Amino acid sequence: MFMDRKFRLPRIWSNKELRKFAHLFTGDIINVSGWRDEDKEGGHYQDYFPGAQNYFISNFKSEARGLQGFANEFYLDLEEELDDRLMNRFDVVINHTTLEHVYDYQQAFKNLCLMSKDIVIVVVPFLQQMHADYGDYWRFTPLAIKRLFESSGLQLLYLSFNNHHKASVYIFAIGSKNPEKWLDTIYQKFTYTCKDDLGDPFENYVGCRAIKNNVLFKVKLFLSRYINR
Repeated sequence: MFMDRKFRLPRIWSNKELRKFAHLFTGDIINVSGWRDEDKEGGHYQDYFPGAQNYFISNFKSEARGLQGFANEFYLDLEEELDDRLMNRFDVVINHTTLEHVYDYQQAFKNLCLMSKDIVIVVVPFLQQMHADYGDYWRFTPLAIKRLFESSGLQLLYLSFNNHHKASVYIFAIGSKNPEKWLDTIYQKFTYTCKDDLGDPFENYVGCRAIKNNVLFKVKLFLSRYINR
């Protein structure tokens, strides 16, 4: 079956990652810059969080997928200083593939962390073609996400990336202000390596299957066939 490897495939992967953990969280949860809260699979992210007592959505100006008129929705500009009323307002803050569209991403990331009492979940592109008329400025590495969390006083609990061949690459990460609370429930995985089609680790960082070293792979393939004859 045909699958859009640029946009849909990494989205489905990140949804699966979110489902692994969303059921663990309770309290007030917000999808920041969440547009219609759609998961692009026919569902809504609100349904991923059965323990939510209240669920909120924030959005930006109309030319950047602005306010949708939902209940518990409000306007938020992530590049502005955060309103004091939003400080530590939510138990969980989720932000899915919007930081690349915010020019001052450091202020935006800081605001996401300031809004949360504990958990911040981010999904960002590591490798994806430039898109969207309302600005597409940045791509992120695992080390950048780790540093951004640490700069805001959070500890990176979990980080992973999709490893599909010739596809866009997303990073999924969870940070916490209370990491000791999650030691027994969130598996602390920090994935930086992947394997080639022969099963051998040959490059140590995210994106090794999306951008393959074809020369090296062909040499290894030739040697493996020669040795195994």
